[in-house]
Amino acid sequence: MGHGYCRVQAQPEIAEPAARHRSPAQGLVVAKRGDWDKAHKIVMDEDAERPPGVHAHLHRVEGDRGNAEYWYRQAKKPAAAGPLDKEWDAIVAALLESGDD
Repeated sequence: MGHGYCRVQAQPEIAEPAARHRSPAQGLVVAKRGDWDKAHKIVMDEDAERPPGVHAHLHRVEGDRGNAEYWYRQAKKPAAAGPLDKEWDAIVAALLESGDD
C-alpha cells in the first residue's frame, strides 16, 4: 500500500455510501483502498469548502506529521494519536451522519 493503513477492508456500511461521492468521505475510501495520491487530490479539490480534518488525517497516513499537525490546527482539532483505522472510521461516520459527504 505504501501508506499507513493496515490491510483491512473498510466496513461496507460506511465505505460504500462514501465511495459514491466525490467528497472528503470518498477521498478517505480511496486512501483506504491504497491510492493516497488520488485521495489527496480529491480532498485538495474540496478543501476550499470543507473542514480540513480529512486533509490532516491523510497527511498522518502519509507519515508527514508536521503537515498533519498544520491541518489539525486549521480544523481546530487536537492532533490524533490513536490508530489510523479508528480515526478513519470516526471521520467517515461523522461525515456521513452530518450529510457532509
